[in-house]
Amino acid sequence: MLKQYETVFIVTPVLSDAQMKETVKKYADLITSNGGEIVSQEDWGLKKLAYPIANKTTGYYNLIEFRCEPDFIQTLEIQFGREEERIIRHLIVAMDKNAVAYAEHRRAKRNEHKEESEKPGEKEEFEYREKPAVKKTEESGGAEEEKPESKEEA
Repeated sequence: MLKQYETVFIVTPVLSDAQMKETVKKYADLITSNGGEIVSQEDWGLKKLAYPIANKTTGYYNLIEFRCEPDFIQTLEIQFGREEERIIRHLIVAMDKNAVAYAEHRRAKRNEHKEESEKPGEKEEFEYREKPAVKKTEESGGAEEEKPESKEEA
């Protein structure tokens, strides 16, 4: 029985763009070659790490959602461990039915937003809001302080 998982892994930032894509493709191919199927794959790009890992402060984040046999996860963990110089950190999570539903909803929303932003000829309209009026008042001590005017005073 196929079970759904997701893995997030961080690729070292010292790799070239081609090497980074090659590394991600390697893991996607590993999943499919072992009887799994890729549900979704996202490249989150270069992000700052919360704390330095192996003297690196940034990394390329990648997410792969996939279905596979539970026995395959151990093989995937071993492969992540062997790529110490390319993979900084990884996490594999088994998804329950609620997580699967949430992931599908998130993907649908992302695709909907992506389609809206790709429509040619449409420009987003921004509403211009005037900055609230500011009145300078003298408080005790002679210092001037800015306070917004209320509608009652105007």
